[in-house]
Amino acid sequence: MAKNEFMCDCNVIHEDIVKQIASTMEQEQTFNKLADFFGLLGDTTRLKILYVLDKKEVCVCDIANILSMSKSSISHQLGTLRRTGIVKCRKQGKEVYYTLDDEHVNEVFEIALEHINHKG
Repeated sequence: MAKNEFMCDCNVIHEDIVKQIASTMEQEQTFNKLADFFGLLGDTTRLKILYVLDKKEVCVCDIANILSMSKSSISHQLGTLRRTGIVKCRKQGKEVYYTLDDEHVNEVFEIALEHINHKG
């Protein structure tokens, strides 16, 4: 079996680094929420919806037309995204318009898309 050239062969613990990072480690609950956040983004339909919402605030009918999907399937996905704080909505008359919740969601989505397009 060939030796893995990327495996650390030493037994040295760099205590200053360990202490520095350990002292800033987030709580388990934060990592659970982060895993949930990224898990929600692991669905192509939801990612397509985020792409649309990254461009403009739109209603369910518009998203359904853009993605060639039913309004009910889009509404279901938007409900999931709304409950988890990834998208928000506002009502105007009978129409409900959706957008990404805040600039953090925009940034995460745009940076991920840029990374994927950069890597080819």
